[in-house]
Amino acid sequence: MKINSFLFSTAILLIGFSGFSQETKKQQDQKAIKSMCGCYEVKFNFAETFSYSKDSANYKPSKTKHDSGLEWVELVENQENKIVLQHLLIVGSTEKDIVKHWRQDWLYENTELYSFFKDKTWKYQKLAPKSVKGQWTQKIYQVDDSPRYEGTASWVFVDGKSYWNTTTDAPLPRREHTKRDDYNVLKRRNIHEITSYGWLHEQDNDKIVRDDKGNDVLLAQEKGLDVYTKVDDSKCKAAQDYWKTNKALWQKVRTKWDAVFANDKDLTLQKSVNNKPLYSFLFDLKPEASQQEVDAIIDSFVVK
Repeated sequence: MKINSFLFSTAILLIGFSGFSQETKKQQDQKAIKSMCGCYEVKFNFAETFSYSKDSANYKPSKTKHDSGLEWVELVENQENKIVLQHLLIVGSTEKDIVKHWRQDWLYENTELYSFFKDKTWKYQKLAPKSVKGQWTQKIYQVDDSPRYEGTASWVFVDGKSYWNTTTDAPLPRREHTKRDDYNVLKRRNIHEITSYGWLHEQDNDKIVRDDKGNDVLLAQEKGLDVYTKVDDSKCKAAQDYWKTNKALWQKVRTKWDAVFANDKDLTLQKSVNNKPLYSFLFDLKPEASQQEVDAIIDSFVVK
């Protein structure tokens, strides 16, 4: 009886430690994600590394890109299992000089993905709960809050490093979609690493030609390194003011997209309506625009 009692007590103690450890890990995850908020000087660096084109004599690789900017990352939602970060690019000193940039949502143990296929089409995917246990899904959205790409993985804290790493398919990046039409899928290996001075977004990407059956041909590869260096929040005041004025409008946009995603089925979007892209319609809206106006615009782009 004493042995059984000892084993039972030990089991209870281990369960307690396990629960404590798991909760502590989740808190570490949340802290890492939210540490990406704030004002940053950003350096964007991309270089095409290898080419696999059969027509190597005429193939033209993308030029090496070095760019920089000032960006404010706003904490839009801070829930137990959902954290939303909105990036705002600052190109001047007033609210008119703010570009609503990309958005990243982080969902804990999420089981639903919209995986990019090709040509403005995303495939709905349902995951088994056990396959995402302890993981965070990062959902990346366009400037108009339409989908870009999504991936799920665990945050890793080891040897003094904090990072998250996954590989997923995505549309062509903004830096290339108006310049390149010889590939249609970017398979992105994304690494987000928290550093002492801010954070890094490192990428190892495959440029892929995909046909309607999902067959892939590798065209080229590239390396990306975006360096976010933390600076005083006062440098991003114009972006903070912009968000105060416009956050209600973009909440309506997110609300509509949430309703679209809740259909839990494959999604295809029009490239343009009346020769205008979606972001152009939404950027033209006034901050006081109604939910009905927002809904009508987005509905016009969703292929039924």
